[in-house]
Amino acid sequence: MIVVTCAQCKKLFKTKPSKNASFCSRKCSAASRKRGRIVPCFLCGKEVYKQAKAITSSKRLFCSKTCSVSWHNQEFKDKKHGNWKNGIFSYKRLLERSEVEKSCSRCGVTETSVLVAHHLDHNRTNNVLGNLAWLCRNCHHLIHVYPAEEVVFLEQRKEICLS
Repeated sequence: MIVVTCAQCKKLFKTKPSKNASFCSRKCSAASRKRGRIVPCFLCGKEVYKQAKAITSSKRLFCSKTCSVSWHNQEFKDKKHGNWKNGIFSYKRLLERSEVEKSCSRCGVTETSVLVAHHLDHNRTNNVLGNLAWLCRNCHHLIHVYPAEEVVFLEQRKEICLS
């Protein structure tokens, strides 16, 4: 047996000459492969270890999901919110509270996770209930990309309203 200094913790340890060991334990071996560093949380200041790729790709590092969500909820509210349009961003909730059936007005899908509110006149400030309709994401995309699909959809709505 020979005595060697651990490359990580600098503690002396015994090893076989044939092993060519550099670390006294698996813990020291794993610690030596870490390339990150300890940084303060952007919100609360608590110190936390982050990997090198996280440090280079983000300016704001958080100690937990709770701190991250708390900061986002403070930062992106009111006018900075993605759905904020002229002070009104609750048109989906308006549809939810109404008696309009929760299904795609075009294809009839009832899965609520894929339903979005569509403005019939494409004016996001016109949040009158008669200007809103439920569409699944697929139909919503088709209506916005293909004008002919929108014409067919509007004609179907007129027929339903007249009957």
